[in-house]
Amino acid sequence: MRVLIIEDELPARAKLEDMIKKLQPDASIVARLGSVKDSIQWFNSHKHPDVAFVDIQLSDDYSFEIFRILPVKFPVIFTTAYDKYLLESFEFNSIDYLLKPVTEEKLKRSLEKIKNLQNHFLHGNDLNVIHPEQHKQRIIGKKGTEFIAFDTDEAAYFFTEHKIVFVRDFSGRQLILDKTLTEMEGILDKAKFFRINRKFIAQLKAIDRFKSDNGKIRIFLKPEMKEEIHVSKETAPEFRLWIGR
Repeated sequence: MRVLIIEDELPARAKLEDMIKKLQPDASIVARLGSVKDSIQWFNSHKHPDVAFVDIQLSDDYSFEIFRILPVKFPVIFTTAYDKYLLESFEFNSIDYLLKPVTEEKLKRSLEKIKNLQNHFLHGNDLNVIHPEQHKQRIIGKKGTEFIAFDTDEAAYFFTEHKIVFVRDFSGRQLILDKTLTEMEGILDKAKFFRINRKFIAQLKAIDRFKSDNGKIRIFLKPEMKEEIHVSKETAPEFRLWIGR
C-alpha cells in the first residue's frame, strides 16, 4: 500500500507514520508533505498514492484547496482537531474523518475500511468506479387489487415494514412489492440508489440533506419519513463516496 501523509506538525506526522507501519507492515510512505503548495507540486509530478492521510489545516491554507485544484482518484482520510469540517470532507473522496489525537485504535478502523471498500469498488486506486451491473428500468408494484408498472427513476425510496417491502415515489404514492430489499438492491442502479441500512434503499434525488450523528450519518428523505434514518458507522465511508461522486 502506497501511503501519502500531508501533515505540517512534525510530531503528529512521525506518530502517524509509526502507527501506519505497525498496523500495515507492507505500507510504503511515498511522501511527507506539509503545505498546500508542496502537495500540489508533488501531485503534478508523481503517481497518485493508494491512500492519503491529510491534515485539514496546513501551514499555508486548508488542505481542501489541494483537491479543488486536482481531481481526487484515491481514498482520503482527513485528520483534524475539529469536527466542523466533516460535511465538507465528503466532497473529496473522504472515507474517514479522524479527530486528533489519532489513536492506534482509530487508525486501525480506518485501514480496515479501506480493505472493506475494495470489496465494493473496482481498483483500490480509483474507488469512484462502481462495478457495472445489469439493472432494471421498470418494476411492478401493487396497490389494492391493481398491479402498477413504474420506472425506477420515479422511486424515491424502498423500505420494509412488518416484513413487507414498499416503494414510495416522489409524489408520495406507496406501492407494495413482491421482492425483498436485498433483491431490489441487486437490480437497482447503484449509481442512483444506495442501501442506507437494513430497512431503506434511497435514490440520490430523494436525499434532501444529511448530517453527522455520533459517527453515524442521519439521512433526511423526501417525501419525508417520520422515523429517524441513519447510515451506520461501518457503512458511512461507502455513503460518503457514493454521495460525493
